[in-house]
Amino acid sequence: MPDRPRRQPALPSPSPKGGQGNETTPEASTPDTDVPADGLIVVGRVLAPWGLRGEMKVQVLSSNPARFAKGATLLLKGEPRKVLASRSGQKGQVVLLLEGISTPEDVGAYRQAELLVPVEEAPKLEEDWYYHFELLGLTVVTDEGQTLGTLADILETGANDVYIVRSGEREYLIPAIADVVQSVDLDAKTMTIHVLEGLLE
Repeated sequence: MPDRPRRQPALPSPSPKGGQGNETTPEASTPDTDVPADGLIVVGRVLAPWGLRGEMKVQVLSSNPARFAKGATLLLKGEPRKVLASRSGQKGQVVLLLEGISTPEDVGAYRQAELLVPVEEAPKLEEDWYYHFELLGLTVVTDEGQTLGTLADILETGANDVYIVRSGEREYLIPAIADVVQSVDLDAKTMTIHVLEGLLE
């Protein structure tokens, strides 16, 4: 799962209850992005080789810059790899040199592979804030007792997240705003919403 934790995501990022999806504490995932059975969250994705000494361009799927700092350890295809060098790339990217990878051909073998960390390393969030992976899969019900379906995906629009709720072929777009999202119960795996006029049409 992304940091924005995923199997997302992630980009694993947290969403406030009924608020916008940009996190205020370090960490995502984005599409940190969705907790998989292996208990790992996605923090980045290998894009392409960079230069001739085994550096790689990585799409950042975490809002925690320490994830990619020199000396950090990331999992790549199940193998722990220490970050030997790290520098900023284009927007949303970082250029990494990982332990045991020394040629462009080495990097090519990992193209589109995910960089992961244990979910236990995700920092605790403030009350009423949630990582996307915690919300995905919740059953969404109205405050009048109607079950709408399962929260299947999350769109990050900038102003606020939009929850995509599916039931069979039916799909609802639920804005993550305080007037709509009433409560989240992770233990019961439910989200309760208030249906504004026209919301489900």
